[in-house]
Amino acid sequence: MKFSYQTNTWGGVVGHPAGVTSVKDLYYLANGSTEEALRDISETGYKGFEIFDGNLMQYKGKEQEFKEFISSRSLEFIGVYTGGNFIFDDILEEELSKIESVSALAAELGAEHLVIGGGAVRTSGISESDYIKLGDALNRAAKIAEKYKLIPSYHPHLGTCVETPEQLDKLMPLTSINLCPDTAHIEAGGGDPVEVIKKYADRIKYVHFKDYAEGQFLPLGKGHQKFAEMLKILEDVRYDGWITVELDSYPNPKEGAEISRQFLSQDYL
Repeated sequence: MKFSYQTNTWGGVVGHPAGVTSVKDLYYLANGSTEEALRDISETGYKGFEIFDGNLMQYKGKEQEFKEFISSRSLEFIGVYTGGNFIFDDILEEELSKIESVSALAAELGAEHLVIGGGAVRTSGISESDYIKLGDALNRAAKIAEKYKLIPSYHPHLGTCVETPEQLDKLMPLTSINLCPDTAHIEAGGGDPVEVIKKYADRIKYVHFKDYAEGQFLPLGKGHQKFAEMLKILEDVRYDGWITVELDSYPNPKEGAEISRQFLSQDYL
């Protein structure tokens, strides 16, 4: 298995302010320097990276500069993370148009995976029909990704209508998209990531690792996640893809990456 790292630790998880008034510009965005993130990720020893869609789109028109920079750091562009509400008919086409723009640029720059989060929670609460709408939207988003030769996966996330294992079980039969389990989000949502990976092993093409304890996302080895058990399940199904280590924020982003890398080097590298 191969390990990469998400650039979002450098600046934290925010959103593009233009998205407040324009759905087509509703990107995830980390406020830090992408170049600094990629330098640190490379120096820490990871071989690849994932990036938010908003940070990727900053390189629209500067594609050669991006390619040269990642080449100089001997990094592979593994994936881009995007998302949407997906349950509101009036804005769905705008959301899918955004995903198409992101997919086109990601493919041009050599990415392998498109990771999709989302599924809004209404003010009035979650309707059962929202899972049907979300499943249909994810199928359409998956076709967009596949058009650009990207591997699409859905990422369950806190703050969406797919937080808990029960909610994930409602969604998965309604869509053909792959599953990208984020181990810490699964636990924070009340699930057991070992059991989720076991249950959906045949639909997993990509994985996010981060540790978790006492309501906090942590570097690997600093929480109580059972990574050895998860990796054993993946090995048993001959998973040989990328696992991206992610940490939404950390006081010193490079140090957080190093802690996780050291944990992995003990047994998994």
